Amino acid sequence: MLSDLANTEKKITTWPGVQIAPSQSGINEETVRCYRRATFTLNYARGFPASGVDCPLHTARDSMIMKICGELALVGAIASVFIVAAQGRAEERAAEEAAGREYILKLDEKVGQAKNKRALANWAYESNMTAYNEEQMMIVSLEVAEEEKENWKETMSYLWHEFEDEDLKRMFQKYTILGTSALPEDLNQRLIQAISNMQSTYAKATICDYKDRNKCDLHVEPETDRWRSLSEITNIFATSQDPEELKYAWLEWHRVAGAASKGNFTEYVQLNNEAAKLNGYDNAAEWWLSEYEASDSEVQFATLWSQVKPLYLQIHAYVRRHLRLKYGDEVVPARGPIPAHLLGNIWAQTWGNVEYFTRPHKDKPEVDVTAALIAQNYTALKMFQAAEDFFKSLNLSGMPDLFWERSIIERPDDGREMVCHASAWDFFDGEDFRIKQCTTITNAFFITTHHEMGHIQYYLQYKDQPQIYRSGANPGFHEAVGDVIALSVSTPKHLKKMGLLQEGPEDAESNINQLYKMGLDKIVFLPFAYVLDLFRYGVFRGTTTPESYNCHFWMLREALQGVQPPAPRSEYDFDPAAKYHVSADVEYMRHFALANSSKVLVMVAKSPIAIPGVRQFQFHRALCELAGEYTPGSDDLASCDIYNNAAAGSALGSMLSLGSSKPWPDAMEVLTGQRIMDASAVLDYFRPLYDWLIEENARTGEYIGWEASEVVLPLVFNSETRSDAEPQPGPSKRLTTE
Repeated sequence: MLSDLANTEKKITTWPGVQIAPSQSGINEETVRCYRRATFTLNYARGFPASGVDCPLHTARDSMIMKICGELALVGAIASVFIVAAQGRAEERAAEEAAGREYILKLDEKVGQAKNKRALANWAYESNMTAYNEEQMMIVSLEVAEEEKENWKETMSYLWHEFEDEDLKRMFQKYTILGTSALPEDLNQRLIQAISNMQSTYAKATICDYKDRNKCDLHVEPETDRWRSLSEITNIFATSQDPEELKYAWLEWHRVAGAASKGNFTEYVQLNNEAAKLNGYDNAAEWWLSEYEASDSEVQFATLWSQVKPLYLQIHAYVRRHLRLKYGDEVVPARGPIPAHLLGNIWAQTWGNVEYFTRPHKDKPEVDVTAALIAQNYTALKMFQAAEDFFKSLNLSGMPDLFWERSIIERPDDGREMVCHASAWDFFDGEDFRIKQCTTITNAFFITTHHEMGHIQYYLQYKDQPQIYRSGANPGFHEAVGDVIALSVSTPKHLKKMGLLQEGPEDAESNINQLYKMGLDKIVFLPFAYVLDLFRYGVFRGTTTPESYNCHFWMLREALQGVQPPAPRSEYDFDPAAKYHVSADVEYMRHFALANSSKVLVMVAKSPIAIPGVRQFQFHRALCELAGEYTPGSDDLASCDIYNNAAAGSALGSMLSLGSSKPWPDAMEVLTGQRIMDASAVLDYFRPLYDWLIEENARTGEYIGWEASEVVLPLVFNSETRSDAEPQPGPSKRLTTE
């Protein structure tokens, strides 16, 4: 419209022989009045002052000018109609935005009630795995899914893209992601059942004792009494030095917990991808990645790994040498991947249990407070009270009464089956927060308890946000918070304050020992966490098919982690599902980058005993600077303890209270001043260890990296054969990492 007006205006000002000049006589008055009206209309439409302008004209051109004025009058009239319409539309948009705001408030209340209902049903099942509780969980999940679907339909009726309030637009955008409820009811039921079946298989899986094949009740999660772990699978890997026993336990666990879930996993992938498409994503991989609100998130993950990889390679080479010295060259290859069953953990995700015979300076005492905890009569309750004290010392929130009343912090002794994996729960009513954990009195569980309570603290800090914002800024933030607290709790400085360490080592050699011990958990974990979701991204995208699940899983583990299975594998095996987070549909890159709230209604943070990641070190470095415990460029970062520092607590609380109301770079900037994920803080923390390992591995002539594994790759099914046919040999290509 304005372009038309401009063209007409140009006609008047540039028509041959027409002069527009002030104070000329002999001008037809009607022509002047006409032109003034046209000028008024033109200026009004263009937003200029509406005052008239004296525009005397030559009478010889009056008739022509009148014709042009007529055109202007018509165009001006049309413009006026559009302007009035635009003003009316603006008023309509304002009214619609007000209605949208009122709708979101009501939806927020409904969603909170639905999430609470589902959380209660999930808790009932996971804390007592009966057929009745599973049925009730299924019923509630389907009911909530239908409610979500109806809410989604109404949400989509609003023209929220036109709203001016950016916060309101963000809430609407999040609510337009329906999650798995987008599936038709029968398919959603199948998806829920597939996940439930995998969880049940994992939770109920048992193996027979290597030394007593009649004893067949060994679980991977702790079976505990008050003081100690009994004979269970994790304890075997923590204590056994018999490679044959370790190999037996590894193979049996992966058989009963992994292979049995392959069919359910395949169906889960198909249905999860279908749900992703209904939510506007190509597949579930893109759906998961969307939580990071960055188009280049995978590139960022790869960059983070490239930053820490040199440190990992040095640790890998050093540990391999000591395993070879212990078990011999025939068991541990000098230049190959490390056999996964020898690393002190059934998944080889952390290697802390080999620390005692690989420690750099063996004459220095170990920092492990298990004995002190037992000697000082620590119970599970006392460990949780110590964790609460840490957060209160930062001037953050204590645990509410309902937390102590309803949490399960020890395995019940009534014989029930339950998911014993440590987890923190938000019930979305602003009052009910719980932890479910089968605590044992060990150094590891002392740290884990602080980690899990970190999740609860996050829930408490953002509990007053709208429901849609009650989650971490991105999937990695929740894990980072728990782990940043653990970094302080595990220092000799803090353990002395707690009275759990009397004579804490503080010399350079003891510092190397402590960093090495942490590196076996923190650094070693990174490639494992990276692999777990790289594998699932490939599965979701269809580049990894059911006929090659196990093959591609082990190719990734060899290429990035430098480990190999203790025996040849086949596609009859399904080793990824022997890890809880695969069986339970828990995204794992959060642990690397440091629930999927748009996809899962129940916010449950589920963690293994040690879950490190990159971002925790970014947070830790920033908090330590605020607390005056670290000076950039120094080697003090590893000894920093933020306990009892209100300034650090205030900064942490400010970030946590945002929930997901802001994009994660905004939230991270509140605490760190940075807007991108950066692994430099990891290198700052472990710099003394890295320098020592380079020198030590050079001294012993250790090969850095690994050559191709000599263990046969998993066999790949020929897609043209029947599912029960013999598997065919897989690809012969091997990967070498140096």
